[in-house]
Amino acid sequence: MSRDDLIERLLDFLRRSPTPWHAVANMASRLEAAGFRRLDEREPWQLVPGERVYVTRNDSSIVALQLPEGELSALRMIGAHTDSPGLRLKPNAAQSSAGWLQLGVETYGGVLLAPWYDRDLGLAGRVHVRHPDGRLEGLLLNVERAVAIIPSLAIHLDRDVNQGRAINAQTQMAPVFLQGGDSADLDRLLKEWIAEQHGLEHVELLDFELGFHDMQPPARIGVAGELIASARLDNLLSCFAGLEALLAADGRQGALLVANDHEEVGSASACGAQGPFLGDVLRRVAEQRIGGGEEAFVRLIQASRMISCDNAHALHPNFTDRHDDAHGPALNGGPVIKVNANQRYATNSATAAMFRDLCREAGVPVQTFVTRADMGCGSTIGPITATELGVPTLDVGAPQWAMHSIRETAGARDVESLARVLTAFCDRAELA
Repeated sequence: MSRDDLIERLLDFLRRSPTPWHAVANMASRLEAAGFRRLDEREPWQLVPGERVYVTRNDSSIVALQLPEGELSALRMIGAHTDSPGLRLKPNAAQSSAGWLQLGVETYGGVLLAPWYDRDLGLAGRVHVRHPDGRLEGLLLNVERAVAIIPSLAIHLDRDVNQGRAINAQTQMAPVFLQGGDSADLDRLLKEWIAEQHGLEHVELLDFELGFHDMQPPARIGVAGELIASARLDNLLSCFAGLEALLAADGRQGALLVANDHEEVGSASACGAQGPFLGDVLRRVAEQRIGGGEEAFVRLIQASRMISCDNAHALHPNFTDRHDDAHGPALNGGPVIKVNANQRYATNSATAAMFRDLCREAGVPVQTFVTRADMGCGSTIGPITATELGVPTLDVGAPQWAMHSIRETAGARDVESLARVLTAFCDRAELA
């Protein structure tokens, strides 16, 4: 498959995945089309050699697994996360000001707020309804048209705005939704959208988890098409690359993709990396395929390796001083190994050496990121997964600009490079 085809699949995935629930649904659809069988955590599992299976939790996290034909002695694990910073609707969202119905929001994760102004905003997430027969059901909702905007204040009314101004998320970020409306209008519109998208006209809306999303579609940009611009590149780009790798793997080795929700808010949830989801799945797989209890499980984990994939900070041409001079990854310069002496990233010299060898094998360049010693460092699911499971782990990612903005930028060539090296990882016979 050509690089252009790969990029088009990525752009389509990004466009159709405005929330973690949509991302997982789209990943599950591709897995099933490739022959993966869905498992239910509430049911007994029967796993056979060579089988391809997947399981979801909260409909926003997913684990997909390729079992080898022979003995299961190690797993090649790829980790990513499905969530992105944004604006989530409050439960009692309707509020009125100056004759306008606005919707109260709370920030999800470390949102870069300023780029949200003056954007065409859609609304998406999941809703739960009660049918006339009393049955409860969760539904995905994606309003793919501009239904709201957060207008900027004119410079004439704030002459110092370009000198820097704090943004108050409580009082200055409520999207404008409907002129002259009230809370009843919001309920009515949600029911109309449910009927429009699911054909359900006689259900009671019980609750929702909804957020706003940018209606500007993902795009390939730059004179030579060398860039990708989109919402949620952090971290759906990694989810996509991991999925591509798992689907392209030759199937001879044990391989796994986990994409957790809630990384942007600390991962402490039943489906987050700090929760038991991945461990629960792996213990059931180990019991089915190798038996032997806890000792056999620990042996499996220690023979396995985890590559935590989460985008890295690329060197910004307007802010080169924000990087260490020797560790400024370039867009289209290849995957980035992320290192932090204080364990904000899980990489060590052994796991980094394995990844460098994988890049050599796959014929892709590799870069390294270390944050400046006088700046703080973010983190990923890598250290959390390593802590919870004990699996040897490293952190890598495609370089990008504008992390946590409503629209982020990455290199087109890096998508192919990351997918290629992750495929080599899934096919690698020796992990030591």
